[in-house]
Amino acid sequence: MKIGILKETAKGEKRVSITPKIAKQLIDNGFEVIVEEDAGSSSKFKNSDYREIGALVEKRGAVYKESDVLVKINPFDEDGLKLIDSHHILICQLFHKSHPDIVKEIADKGATIFSMDALPRISRAQDMDVLSSQSNLAGYKAVIKGAYEMTKIFPLMMTAAGTITPSRVLIYGVGVAGLQAIATAKRLGAIVEATDIRLETKEQAESLGAKFITVEGNGEDSDKGYAKAASDEYAKKQKEAVNNSLFKADLVITTAMVPGRKSPILITEEQVKQMKNGAVIIDLAAAQGGNCELSKLNKPVIKNGVKIFGTTIAPESVSTNASDLYAKNMYNFIIFLTENNEFKFDLEDEITDETLIVKQGVIRKT
Repeated sequence: MKIGILKETAKGEKRVSITPKIAKQLIDNGFEVIVEEDAGSSSKFKNSDYREIGALVEKRGAVYKESDVLVKINPFDEDGLKLIDSHHILICQLFHKSHPDIVKEIADKGATIFSMDALPRISRAQDMDVLSSQSNLAGYKAVIKGAYEMTKIFPLMMTAAGTITPSRVLIYGVGVAGLQAIATAKRLGAIVEATDIRLETKEQAESLGAKFITVEGNGEDSDKGYAKAASDEYAKKQKEAVNNSLFKADLVITTAMVPGRKSPILITEEQVKQMKNGAVIIDLAAAQGGNCELSKLNKPVIKNGVKIFGTTIAPESVSTNASDLYAKNMYNFIIFLTENNEFKFDLEDEITDETLIVKQGVIRKT
């Protein structure tokens, strides 16, 4: 079976789905690997790195033509979809609920696609979970980005000229990204507070040293490990509960996303107007609309002295590490799905059932 590694075409994307180290492991397991030219260059992996471990490096068209399996990170673009036919098995983060048009086009081609973002959050799937591995890095990077944009330092510092009080950091969403953001901000010496609709996250946040802001009334349990959309009543109570912390915060990081839906608005324009002059918001949910009403994806916004940076949970700025982790997730996924280098299609298994969006032209998940 020939596995094709495609170069990412999304704007700003620097990662690659399979690194040379993981490509070698696939080859050692009996697969052939074909890599699109310069697929790993933005992650500092050269074409020669792939050739040295036994992979072929080809132009884009040849990769599509010669491969049985095509792997990438982001959804297939319009040009790529034109090169797909019925023998192809595709693996990427499809976000199928947000891309019904792509799902239909793949089905019309008679192809098969697995979506990495649809993995169930169960213990057996942890080593394949790309959302967790990438979000972990995004949470870290969000704090570093915030520290760079702030005009204050994080830790308490006592000097001969006076005492510098520690910065205050508020984190919305205590998932993988939020937990890493808490840990990083605490290590840098900040006072950290956090809030989440899922009450089960309280203990996790507090174990890392954050004060958890509890919202009056019942919270929500997770849905297969993912956050669910909050009711309007709960959202109103959450705003009231966190306003005091929000208006004191020097750095705010938002990470709240609901699979297949627009990101919930957690910070309104009116709230931004009451924040401290010089405060910074890093909105990791901007690709799906943003948690801050004023966020614009990849475009800084300054409102009443508050700097707002809309970005994504995809940590392109640390592409070498991010590619290493994504590639290992992808390797574990491929090995799980195959036997004697052929796909098993065991639909009785939860992992296969949840991630197999289209099988040989038949749409299974909408």
